[in-house]
Amino acid sequence: MATFDKDTLKHLHDQQEVAIRTEKHPDTPVTIWVVAPGDDVFVRSVRAAKGRWYKDLAKGGDATLEVAGRAVPVKAVPATDRPSVERASGEYLRKYRTSPYAQAMVKTETLPTTLRLEPR
Repeated sequence: MATFDKDTLKHLHDQQEVAIRTEKHPDTPVTIWVVAPGDDVFVRSVRAAKGRWYKDLAKGGDATLEVAGRAVPVKAVPATDRPSVERASGEYLRKYRTSPYAQAMVKTETLPTTLRLEPR
């Protein structure tokens, strides 16, 4: 599994929101939350399986993140193992603890939408 460079990881860890563009909808960015515990990077759909960007990537696939003014090509891989889902949940609750939407990111219906992002 490839990992992001330290600068990109720092931005992903620190930024509250990033934009994602999927290959299916490259001209329509969607603002999402991203978490980066350690060297891992996870995203999750607050709209659960109904999220358009998530539907595009549900089975994995390529996308581009807009991070600190740069386009970062990524590959999405479903994160179905319990430790990854739990790490992502813990980081969502830590990073977004002051947001009224943080709890929505750890609801039972959102957990299966956890995707691990890897650099392309």
